[in-house]
Amino acid sequence: MLAIVLIGGKQYSVDINHEIYVEKLPNKVGDVVQFTQVLMVNDKIGNPYLKDAVVECEVIKQGKQRKIDVIHHISQKHHTRKYGHRQPYTKLKVKAIKG
Repeated sequence: MLAIVLIGGKQYSVDINHEIYVEKLPNKVGDVVQFTQVLMVNDKIGNPYLKDAVVECEVIKQGKQRKIDVIHHISQKHHTRKYGHRQPYTKLKVKAIKG
């Protein structure tokens, strides 16, 4: 079953047993999370969401991505600033698609 679900303002195409990386969620590892903002399941398209459609996922991991270096440079002022950023994420495994 193919579904498109809205998580954290972004749309993800998911199938059963797929693992996806999403923006950090406040849940703990091992928790089961249900998402009700389902845009599409197989050939059914919602307006904007499908009623009674649920995607159940299990939280596998909480972590941070690799560090990226950001350089802020102003040439006329002889100003350079370098800093890093690591984006937090949550890894989910899709357990069931109902709808």
